[in-house]
Amino acid sequence: MRLTSRYRFSASHRLDTPALSAEENRTLYGKCNNPHGHGHDYVLDITVDGPVDEHGQVVNREALDELVRERVLGRLDHKNLNVDVPELSGSVATTENLAMLVQGALAERWTLPARLARVRISETARNTFELEVPKG
Repeated sequence: MRLTSRYRFSASHRLDTPALSAEENRTLYGKCNNPHGHGHDYVLDITVDGPVDEHGQVVNREALDELVRERVLGRLDHKNLNVDVPELSGSVATTENLAMLVQGALAERWTLPARLARVRISETARNTFELEVPKG
């Protein structure tokens, strides 16, 4: 059985690679390289899977919500991803890297009986990023 819970957070970032020149960054990232950054209202979907327990649930949703609030939303909501999130220091604050950060932050404290199966982040109506978590 799979369950997907949806969360929302707002954050800003600037896509910029220190190894590239200013012109190369503008060419690669376009408007996302704005020197002052830009913001998104992200939609985060966390998918878990596992057997249905004796209470008829794949996971206790309150426990999942608390874990996501503590490990993800509290660290990312209304933050500048380039400045306020140490885990992104030294990397480009792309949504791909953000999805890997979310997966790692949850995995560090994952004690739920269901398995973390997928992290999906919608950055805009046109751009959604999915990270399938390997079994094992």
